[in-house]
Amino acid sequence: MRIQNNVAAFNVWSSYSKNVTAMQESMGRLSTGVIQNTDDPAGLGISERMRGQIKGTAMARQNTDNAISMLQTADAWLQKVNDITSRMKALSIEAGGIASDGDKKNIQTEFAALQDEIKRITSGDSAAAQFNGVVLFEGSTDSIQVGPDAGQNVDLSIPNLSSSNSTIIGSYTNAASVATSMDWNSVFSDSFSVTSSDVLAQLDIVTNHVSNARAQMAAQQNRLAQTRDGLLAYEDNLTAAESKIRDVDMARETTEFSKFQVLTQTSNAMLAQANKLPEGITQLLQ
Repeated sequence: MRIQNNVAAFNVWSSYSKNVTAMQESMGRLSTGVIQNTDDPAGLGISERMRGQIKGTAMARQNTDNAISMLQTADAWLQKVNDITSRMKALSIEAGGIASDGDKKNIQTEFAALQDEIKRITSGDSAAAQFNGVVLFEGSTDSIQVGPDAGQNVDLSIPNLSSSNSTIIGSYTNAASVATSMDWNSVFSDSFSVTSSDVLAQLDIVTNHVSNARAQMAAQQNRLAQTRDGLLAYEDNLTAAESKIRDVDMARETTEFSKFQVLTQTSNAMLAQANKLPEGITQLLQ
């Protein structure tokens, strides 16, 4: 029996301290829902890289959604251009019927107004067809980042329909049976009118050109939709993998917390008993 060193009390106190520390760590995990950096240092490094990929993938998916919205906006405007050219063809046919010079003049007034509307939609810095401040029909090719890593981008192409574009869009046989090419900016010229001998053939070329442009953009939109779905699946899988490393299994951790809580309480009770052991010495002195 010793007075200076209560070995039993020290052993119980050591166990008590370990249990208290383990209980506090368990409480920390339960309160945050994630493991601590000391629980799995290697796993934490992997988790951080995964988090970077997850955030990058989410932003790439947002880029893809924005690109799809841009193509949808462009297609909506081209639908309007198709509507306009259909009306222009109807006017040209009307002018070719029984109509006085005054009637033809009135028909031409509407025809010219529709030409101006196509120009307003497609041309200039203040063109109506814009997306987030970007003029759509200037013929630019934009590279869109559609992945979390370098080089994961897609080139998007929207046709040049501005009034300054002189690209040949098709050919037709004119009234003199001569093959004649047509460029885009002739749509806006004064010589393109309801009384032009070849106006119907020219309008068919314009309609086909716009329809082909819409088909190309629809193909790009479908591709981006596939890209978006792939990004969503990738992000989901990465999140699940990161969760397995970083997130606490709450059911298991609750069990651990309860165990250390009981052990702490038990150790505390045993420490009180161990501190009473030296009291037996006083009985020897009686």
